[in-house]
Amino acid sequence: MFRGLIAFALTRRSIVILALLAFVGAGLVAYGRLNIEAYPNPAPVILEITAQAPGLSAEEMERSYTRPMEVGLATTPGVDNIRSTSFYGLSFVRVTFKYGVDYYFALAQAALNLQQNVTLPNNVQPQIQASSLVGEIYRYQIVGPPHFGLTNLRTLQDWVVTRRLLSVPGIAQVVTWGGTTKEYDVDVDLNKLQGYGITLPQLITAIGNANTNVGGRTINIGQQSVNIRGVGLIKDVDDIGDIVLSQSNGTPVLVKDLAKVSIDAVPRLGKGGRDDQDDVVTGIVVMNRTEQTNDVVNRVKAAVDKLNHDGTLPPGVQVVPFYDRSSLVEVTTHTVLHNLLFGCLLVFFIQWIFLGDLRSAIIVSANIPIALFFSIIMLVLLGDSANLLSVGAVDFGIIVDSAVILIENIFRNFQKNHDERQELLHEQAQSNHAMYARGNAAHGWTERLRLLYLSAIQVDRAVLFSSAITVAAFIPLFTMQGVEGQIFNPMARTYAYALSGALLATFSVTPVLASLLLPRHVNEAETLFVRGIRRVYSPVLRWALEKRKATVAIGVAFCSSPDCCCRISEASFCRRWKKATCGYAPACRPRSRSRPAWTRSTACAASSRITRKW
Repeated sequence: MFRGLIAFALTRRSIVILALLAFVGAGLVAYGRLNIEAYPNPAPVILEITAQAPGLSAEEMERSYTRPMEVGLATTPGVDNIRSTSFYGLSFVRVTFKYGVDYYFALAQAALNLQQNVTLPNNVQPQIQASSLVGEIYRYQIVGPPHFGLTNLRTLQDWVVTRRLLSVPGIAQVVTWGGTTKEYDVDVDLNKLQGYGITLPQLITAIGNANTNVGGRTINIGQQSVNIRGVGLIKDVDDIGDIVLSQSNGTPVLVKDLAKVSIDAVPRLGKGGRDDQDDVVTGIVVMNRTEQTNDVVNRVKAAVDKLNHDGTLPPGVQVVPFYDRSSLVEVTTHTVLHNLLFGCLLVFFIQWIFLGDLRSAIIVSANIPIALFFSIIMLVLLGDSANLLSVGAVDFGIIVDSAVILIENIFRNFQKNHDERQELLHEQAQSNHAMYARGNAAHGWTERLRLLYLSAIQVDRAVLFSSAITVAAFIPLFTMQGVEGQIFNPMARTYAYALSGALLATFSVTPVLASLLLPRHVNEAETLFVRGIRRVYSPVLRWALEKRKATVAIGVAFCSSPDCCCRISEASFCRRWKKATCGYAPACRPRSRSRPAWTRSTACAASSRITRKW
């Protein structure tokens, strides 16, 4: 089935070697471009849609906002389910799409349905936010001098840092935790308000109208024109106090005449903490679902570094990162490379021990990097990502299985004497499917190459069928749907690419390497290790054949015991895994809106409860 490929490789060995070197170079380039994720994203496309209407109860939000959005989004193509929650003044709808639906298609269809099918009271426009279970790629803290204050840090986070990071390509949103949000408070004296004959709506309208700039025409001064504008934007509390509300007997009535203006903060509903600091300003950068971690993290790092050094932030203020996904990706990459290198060396030494020939072990082990490079190139060409599960689960023993079969058959034919070789070549030359076996030295077919060719075509069907059986064992992984499919399909595809690369290398590279490295005369002899195994195995085999009933009984008992053993080992593994990798972060809602409701003692009590639970 691979006769043409085998004949081409054996007659053009220099071209095959050059192609192999070029292939290795392409594999190294592809590895540099391969996107490596720590773990696959198990979730489908999820869109979160919110609408706000201050002052409405949860029942009113459900009736006037949540239900209309649910009905309007129900006709969106590819929707799997819609879940919603109504709060005081807030409607929250989560739309989950089926697996395989394109993210941008889902986003466009949801936005179109909201525009055409949903009309909310008071012209409220719902907001669409993308949700990703593995989108968190970067965490940082805004650090400043002790006198700077949390309010100023939070202001920088909201108006400077967040906007700069949102301009980075691939960022979906920046979530802020901690700090106090700055606001201007106008505490009105109701008696003075009534005395001046001014209503509260008039005060609110006057403050809102005053916070603006207005433009005029121009004044010509010689040959120049000067623009005229009225500056009214509020900069501090004095500007708010000087806003004119009305006039009394020609005297203007100002805001400061009937109210006290001050700077305060929005009532807090929680705190953000880090390590032993119980009140800090932090941010979480969320990546777009369709982006790749390595590219986006590098862009975020560059933006943060620019923020810290270009003078945008006040002196002494820094953006200090304390988590980024690249560290996890580096650990994953190191683990994968360690496993691959250790696996290659292990397979090489095992082949050397069992085959008893160093050259044969080198030829067989050469299939491992070829298969891995082939799978990496396929992943890059198809735009897929690699992760610890997909690459680290590749079994090198199965990859070199076809090459082992071929080398064993070459050894079997090479150790025959001259007459047996000639008889074998003559028999194959008489067959109608071995046209290359009838070649001569004038056409580049020496006796050695003809024997290598015959050795390969003798086992080509067996090798192909064994590889097909191995791939067939992964059919359940290819047919998995939902979360299981998202996790195990990349592993199955990577395994299939590696097996395909190993199969092509077996019938192209392996015969060429065998023709260059194997000696003219080989003598296959059992190694000391194999002889030791045979001494143990032979009497056991004879006993098993003589005591067939006892052998079957032992096998049945052995097959019935792993169920219990697997449950015990699995439970033990789960306990170790939780202790080693699970952390906790207390998040409690205060009992009231008062500032003392969230205290350090509350956080410590929550963390101690979680610790006892784990």
